[in-house]
Amino acid sequence: MLDIKLNIISLVGIYVLCIVAWLTSENRKLIPWNVIKWGIGIQFVMGFLIFVFPITRSGVEIFGNAINFLLEASEAGARFLFSGLIVPPVDKVMVKPTDLINPQTGIVDYSYIVNPKTGFFERSRLELGFIFAFRSLPQVIFFSAIITLLYRMNAIQPVVNFFAKIFQRTLGTSGAESLSGAANIFVGIESVVAVKPFLLNMTRSELCAILASCFGSISSTVLGMYAGFLRPTFPTITGHLMAASFLTIPACFVISKIIIPETGMPETMGGVPEDKEDPNEKKPSYMDALILGALDGVKMAVGIAAVIIAILGCVALVNMLFSGLASLQANDNIILQFIGRIFRVVSLDNIFGLLFLPLTFFTGVSLDMNELWQSSVLIGQRLLQTSIPPYVKLGELSRAGEISDRAMLIVSYVLCGFAHIPSIGIFVGGLSNLVPSRSGEISSIAWKAMWAATLATLMTGCVAGIFDFGSPDVIGIKPK
Repeated sequence: MLDIKLNIISLVGIYVLCIVAWLTSENRKLIPWNVIKWGIGIQFVMGFLIFVFPITRSGVEIFGNAINFLLEASEAGARFLFSGLIVPPVDKVMVKPTDLINPQTGIVDYSYIVNPKTGFFERSRLELGFIFAFRSLPQVIFFSAIITLLYRMNAIQPVVNFFAKIFQRTLGTSGAESLSGAANIFVGIESVVAVKPFLLNMTRSELCAILASCFGSISSTVLGMYAGFLRPTFPTITGHLMAASFLTIPACFVISKIIIPETGMPETMGGVPEDKEDPNEKKPSYMDALILGALDGVKMAVGIAAVIIAILGCVALVNMLFSGLASLQANDNIILQFIGRIFRVVSLDNIFGLLFLPLTFFTGVSLDMNELWQSSVLIGQRLLQTSIPPYVKLGELSRAGEISDRAMLIVSYVLCGFAHIPSIGIFVGGLSNLVPSRSGEISSIAWKAMWAATLATLMTGCVAGIFDFGSPDVIGIKPK
């Protein structure tokens, strides 16, 4: 049911986020009105095209279906390596172990499973669930290979240059930061390679905008992985996640320019620099580019797995400490009992959920306190745990019918980014390697850039909330 109050909250939320950014600005006397005006305007136009205008709305759905075909193709290699039992075909009907419990004995028989089509028993039809390492990480490798190949074929560069020119001419940003921001829609920290010659003389504001774009958007290499978590209940999620990346770049420029206003004269203010190719440089063949991209994807997949293991392990360790303190409530000492009662409700999820609750409210996600809290916890989780655990949980909540379509839409847009602490080392290290003499300055800017990206992704969620009028047909969520 349409509740116009939520759309109004989302609209107000965009300007509230700008005010929050201004309160943390390095120079509150300098307000980049032109960037704010055009940046928010671009988001409104893009939001209208994504959610309202029939032709472009259908384009988002078509694009999402095209990416879904790539997702299904990516599972072919994983299925060959790990078998169809672990990576079953998308259209294969599977049986969950819980469906095999005998209600009288309570015992599960894993040996015989009936195929309803043939009437025969098939052990291979047992559903083992969504195994992240075998289903999501191979998609990172495949998409890395495809994106590298498309870059080698010069298929992506025209799109990047097109958006870079739009950003530069409307927002008044420098050509280098506009080009880097546009490239971030498709790649990650690799986007700064295109502006490497200008990094040494860039202003603090430019560096912040570039880093904020890295934190705020997702690269196409992980697009499929994020989409895979929500596809069962949100079939067009892939198109929406790519749309979220497009929306977030102007938001990153708006927020970063508020937090670190431009006080100098950027070297590339006159226009977007062109990527001049070295005629003497030997390019890899298309097959070499595909293979090199896959090998880079392996490094990324291993890195993602390592971060997940380390971060979630540390989170569990801290929560175990909190649980230990909560057990003090059984102590005879009144003070220890009081401490134990406090820590009964203390966990990292609850701490970050509480911190993000006001900002989550202004995305217009919901007026129901329980749903608002769930959404805030998911958004807060990203700061420390990356976007992967929250996306997995969001998919589970949606399949269980415990979260509304509107909340699912807005939270999926907000989570679409690398605005989390584990990415700081990656982005700061990558940028510092290109310009070592400014590594200290880059490190000091990084935290402000991550804060800017966090607010920018929330602003993207606000845009989705403004144009969500309660129609599942528009956003492509399956009715529950």
